[in-house]
Amino acid sequence: MAVLTAQAVSLTGLAPTYASAASSGDKTAPGERTFLHVKNGAASPVTVTLTATATVRGQAVGNLTVTVPASGERMIGPLPGDLLAAPSDGLVAIGYSSATTVTVAALRI
Repeated sequence: MAVLTAQAVSLTGLAPTYASAASSGDKTAPGERTFLHVKNGAASPVTVTLTATATVRGQAVGNLTVTVPASGERMIGPLPGDLLAAPSDGLVAIGYSSATTVTVAALRI
């Protein structure tokens, strides 16, 4: 499991660095201006799961799942801390149904 550092998009431009998705999942810091860019190089779709940690009136909020199509990509976010940050470390847990040929970058605008 890797902790992805959000890369800041700026007026001078950003050539983002992508990391291979970890089969055990990844983590990143939450933020109202933070999002994920997930690229799937596989021939099958991949499901990205963000573990929700919030409760509403004592009821757990469901995890957020996003399907990234075969040979496709998705921007996912923002990543609000009140919904997704784990109490133990303050980070957002990111899971993948398959990490093979999947790359990801955390970006901040």
